[in-house]
Order: sequence, then C-alpha cells, then structure tokens
Amino acid sequence: MRILLDGDGCPVVDISIKIAKLYNLEIIVVKNYHHEIYDDYATIITVEPTPDSADFYIVNHAKKGDIVITQDYSLAAMALSRGAFCINQNGFVISSQNIDGLLNRRHLNQEFRRKHKKYSKFKKRNIQADLKFEKNLKILIESQL
Repeated sequence: MRILLDGDGCPVVDISIKIAKLYNLEIIVVKNYHHEIYDDYATIITVEPTPDSADFYIVNHAKKGDIVITQDYSLAAMALSRGAFCINQNGFVISSQNIDGLLNRRHLNQEFRRKHKKYSKFKKRNIQADLKFEKNLKILIESQL
C-alpha cells in the first residue's frame, strides 16, 4: 500500500506525509512545477502545469490497494477503477458506492453556475477539517493493513 497525493493546491500535504511516516508507508506527492513542496521522506514528482497532468500521472501509477488523496472526483473515479482507495482533503472517503452521485452533483453545480453566473466562495479551512482528515486517513489505512 502506498499513498499517492494530488499535491496541486492540497492543504493536507504535511499531515499526509506525517501519517505516511507513522505507518511507514511510501508517499508520492504529485504536483506541477508552479507549486513548491519539499520533504525528505516523501517522493515528490513534478509534472507539467497542463490541465490534468498530475491526475494522469497518479492514475497511471495507482495500483490496487493504494490510497489516493484528491479533491478531484474525476481522478477519484479513475483511481477507484484501478482498485485504489480514495479520500479527499476533508476526510471524506470516496467509494464506488458514492462516486456516481458526487460526479452527478458536480455536473449539476457546474451547469447551475454556467447558467446563472453565480459562484460561491470557499470557506476558510479550519483545524476541525484537518483533524477529521487525519482521523479518517488513519482509519482507512488501518482497515487495509
């Protein structure tokens, strides 16, 4: 089991690396060269800043039993099809049971925004989100060990 992390704009890189160290798991952080991420433990892969290049790297390297950390439902769907487990930055486990609904909701929200030209602001990240992510990532890892 390895952890593959979609590192572009991901707020939980440090937490993910800390947990990977705790469980002695390999962690691969994939980012484009516009993001600066350094760590002595993690393998950092830098890809071109083209759309979805980090996603394609991750899905092409994900194996059955790996854990993919991403907020991108399209990447999650592809990773699930390869037998990987997925979790987002808020600790929500994405599975084959909920991915269709998540993709459908994303599509409907995109249509609404396009039609009404209304865009929401993202809420500022808080410590509770970090704690929930950490707890649920540990649960996911322990369930597979």
